[in-house]
Amino acid sequence: MSTFLPTSTRVHDAENQNASQQHRRDAGTLFVLKSKGSWIHCGYHLTTSIVSPSLLSLPYALTFLGWKAGIFCLVIGAFVSFYSFNLISLVLEHHAYLGNRHLLYRDMARDILGPRWGRYFVGPIQFAVCYNNEVLCALLGGQCMKAIYLLSNPNGTMKLYEFVVIFGCFMLILAQMPSFHSLRHINLVSSVMCLSYSACATAASIYIGKSSNAPEKDYSLKGDTTNRLFGIFNAIPIIATTYGSGIIPEIQATLAPPVKGKMLRSLCACYVVVLFSFFCVAISGYWAFGNQAEGLIFSSFVDSNKPLAPKWLIYMPNICTIAQLIANGAEYLQPTNVILEQIFGDPESPEFSPRNVIPRLISRSLAVITATTIAAMLPFFGDMNSLIGAFGYMPLDFILPMIFFNMTFKPSKRSPILWLNVVIVIAFSALAAMATISTVRQIVLDAKTYRLFANV
Repeated sequence: MSTFLPTSTRVHDAENQNASQQHRRDAGTLFVLKSKGSWIHCGYHLTTSIVSPSLLSLPYALTFLGWKAGIFCLVIGAFVSFYSFNLISLVLEHHAYLGNRHLLYRDMARDILGPRWGRYFVGPIQFAVCYNNEVLCALLGGQCMKAIYLLSNPNGTMKLYEFVVIFGCFMLILAQMPSFHSLRHINLVSSVMCLSYSACATAASIYIGKSSNAPEKDYSLKGDTTNRLFGIFNAIPIIATTYGSGIIPEIQATLAPPVKGKMLRSLCACYVVVLFSFFCVAISGYWAFGNQAEGLIFSSFVDSNKPLAPKWLIYMPNICTIAQLIANGAEYLQPTNVILEQIFGDPESPEFSPRNVIPRLISRSLAVITATTIAAMLPFFGDMNSLIGAFGYMPLDFILPMIFFNMTFKPSKRSPILWLNVVIVIAFSALAAMATISTVRQIVLDAKTYRLFANV
């Protein structure tokens, strides 16, 4: 016994030292990602992250695909995203059962693929996805505010960047929520807003499609063969972005232990909203406007400053979208908040002490102000969003979860799950590569029209 006692003591001391270092490193994570929520709270977070106003671009995506290919891509996107999110949840549950619960996507990649993958691939990509979403929220919020303004005052002189700044001020307030879990009731309201603007957008599209002012319906694909081919690969990242989340581990981190089985219930509740909103908006919008559907379907509801539907039916979805965008922006700020807390926070001081509150207020405010400034300067950010969808959402949501599952559970070579995962990885890797090339081409073509603070 005397031979092993010193060794045991040294091991115990080393474990305590490692635990202390891990505590300091993870303090920022634990400040933001408090594991206190139920599965229904997790469902609210999932719905806000997936059912975002980017779904309002689905009719536009269908203009590049047509009816058959468009509906097929929507169905495949729904199936693969649900399957993928469930796989990543199972991997997270497995590691939590082994006593190593991952709270961040990059930590999960680090432990499964190696430290370089987490630090140099997953971490930067997820940061780009989340911060890109902040910029888009500010831009879309400003566009919705401007649409309401022009409906009530057609001769108004306020510019888009002014509305972007106004929206940024609202987002600035909600960005100060201390943790992801503290957003649960806000995300419940956000989920209701998702259903509301989806229902209103669907109703407005049907009303316009049946009215005498309805545009001529043309469902043919525009352009020559080359443009049609590139159009398909422009549409794919739009759909991937719409179904994407990119923060599934962070959302699952809000669940109170034990986590087993809770995420599946949350996903099922979320996808009831997903299927209703995505398919209703996509089908009704494309049916009403055909290949003339705008990038944001709300823009199709007004022609030369004249509403094609009752004004209240245009006001309502815009107002609901603004409310949901503020919550969506606050949610996607959470992974960024983790990084900021790890840099500027002090784990030895209480979470709400001046030492932690003041740096938190300053760092989060600067993050939102920077995103708002980019949105005001670059209101044509849609092309960049497609690029982020191609090399951001597709790897995080449609490729890596399958790799994580195969490497964690090591299914046999005779298992259909193994080969299904391999096929999905290969197919979406090829699609991501081609979509990236296509979106870069589109950015080059559109570069001639770019100018700062454009009033589009």
